[in-house]
Amino acid sequence: MSFKKMSALLLVAMLAVGAFGCKKKEEAKEGAAPAAAPAGNTIKIGFLGALTGDVAMFGKPTLEGMKMAADEINAAGGIQGKKIEIVEADNRGDKQEGASVTQKFISRDNVTAIVGDPTTGITKVAAPIAQKAGVVLLSAGATGPGVVEVGDFIFRDTLLDSIAIPACIEYFAKDLGFKKVAIVTSDNNDYSVGLSQTFRDAAAKVPSIKIVADEKVKDGDKDFSAQITNIKSKKPDVILFSGYYTEGALIMKEARKQGLKAPMFGGDGLFSPKFIELGGPAVEGSMSALGFSTEQAAPATAKFIEAFKAKHNGELPGLFDAQGYDAVMLLADSMKRANSVDPKVFKTALAQTKKFEGVSGTISMQANREPIKSPLSLLAVKDGKFVLKAKVPVKMD
Repeated sequence: MSFKKMSALLLVAMLAVGAFGCKKKEEAKEGAAPAAAPAGNTIKIGFLGALTGDVAMFGKPTLEGMKMAADEINAAGGIQGKKIEIVEADNRGDKQEGASVTQKFISRDNVTAIVGDPTTGITKVAAPIAQKAGVVLLSAGATGPGVVEVGDFIFRDTLLDSIAIPACIEYFAKDLGFKKVAIVTSDNNDYSVGLSQTFRDAAAKVPSIKIVADEKVKDGDKDFSAQITNIKSKKPDVILFSGYYTEGALIMKEARKQGLKAPMFGGDGLFSPKFIELGGPAVEGSMSALGFSTEQAAPATAKFIEAFKAKHNGELPGLFDAQGYDAVMLLADSMKRANSVDPKVFKTALAQTKKFEGVSGTISMQANREPIKSPLSLLAVKDGKFVLKAKVPVKMD
């Protein structure tokens, strides 16, 4: 073979290799490959949530509950002989970081499922990524709209605002005699915007309830004097604040400063020791609607409470501990019923869950993969602590 022919063949080979390499690079740009059934001796479940920052009060206990469930499952032999491994990362409550963590869980850690985020906003960012990759995402905290609509791999196990709010309004009207409500919405917070609209829609169906004020604030605001001045003139029986505990506490301090005596009502965004710490006496009487309470506990919940106390030096579990625990247990239950750890298979079993006895309540999945949970726990701040005010049953059918 001549030198010219050898050179030509080498050139063709180099071009072919280069073209192959370019193709691989282009494929890599398209995103993570769809999830495959886990190999080896572990089933990896990612924790999506904040461990630092303003919403770490939701993320940290969610992770604690997840780890507790994984330990119990592993001690009992795991699933199909495989141990559950919780893969954790800190998204700092940031949407962009939440998306990045979700991508890493899928492409680097090869997770089978993701639990989180506890907040609606980050869950809505992570859900399309998980759906595209075929990884089950089960939020243990997101209560706002627009989550499961993303696709058939997306679930949650928390008490929905659409179920909790109508039950609370009925209780307010019939049991507490409330008639006039002031709404305060944090309009740069997806969770808050959704909760306020749910309240408006539900209140419109109860003739005795009237919305007398509808104010807007933003996460991060410090001065609420103008909003409270407007609300005070309307003399409401209760203030619905649909945001998180930091702004909620400051709003109530301003309300008390101006002599407004109406209590605050909110969702699980208010349920944090920080709400009481920041608000002090101003938040006495404030109420939070939750899917969990340590008081009047059902047998499964009582067992969980005792195990948690033994593990955490007598400390009582909170809502997010319970929902994180239930999330892992729901995933494990669906894997067992499906006899598969492949998310493409066990997602069907998860969608068919009926009357699962979780520690945060009895859970059934509706046809749209939204949970129905019973009972609703309405907690109120009394003497510097959240205590049970009422347990409201929810229809499971």
